[in-house]
Amino acid sequence: MPPAMPPAMPMSRIDETRPFLPVNIAVLTVSDTRTLDDDKSGAKLAEMLRADGHKLISREIVKDDVEAIVARLKAYIADPEIDVVLTTGGTGVTGRDVTPEAMKSVLDKEIEGFGELFRWLSFEKIATSTMQSRALGGVAGGTYLFALPGSPGACRDAWEGILHYQLDVRLRPCNLVELMPRLKEHLANAG
Repeated sequence: MPPAMPPAMPMSRIDETRPFLPVNIAVLTVSDTRTLDDDKSGAKLAEMLRADGHKLISREIVKDDVEAIVARLKAYIADPEIDVVLTTGGTGVTGRDVTPEAMKSVLDKEIEGFGELFRWLSFEKIATSTMQSRALGGVAGGTYLFALPGSPGACRDAWEGILHYQLDVRLRPCNLVELMPRLKEHLANAG
C-alpha cells in the first residue's frame, strides 16, 4: 500500500494592498539537442513569468557541459539587471545531467527547501519517480538561481506551485523578493 499523501498545502495569502514589483528573470535551457524554436520548457517558463508580470531579460540555450553552464551562470550573476535565473534541463541522474553540479559550484547558499518542496509537489503527479529529480535553488552574488527539470510539466509545477508565490512581493507571511535588498550583506561586510 502506498504511503499517505502529505496534507494539503496551506493557501498563501496575497496582500492586495501592496504594489506588485516585477522581477527581472533570465531563462537558461540546458540541452545538447534543443533550439529556441523547439525548446518547450524554456518557452513555457517565459510565458508564465511574463503572464505573472515579470520581465524576461534573457532566454538562451547552453550545452550539457559544466564549464559552459558555469560561464553562463556567472555572466547572469554579474549582470545587475538580472534578479533570478531559472534553468531547465540537466537535473536528472544520467551522465549528461550536470546542471546541479554546475550550479552548486557558483552558489553562496543553497535553498534546500526549494528542491524538497518541488519533489513533494511532484510526488502527487509522478509518485516515486520524483526522486530522480535533482531540482535545487540557491543564491549567488545576490541573484536567485533555480534548477528545474527539463519537462514543460515540471517547469509548470515549479512555477505555479512555488515560484509564482515566492517571487511575488505581496505574498504573506514572507517571500523571496522582500529579501533581495539584503542578499549581498555578506559581500559588504567582507570588504
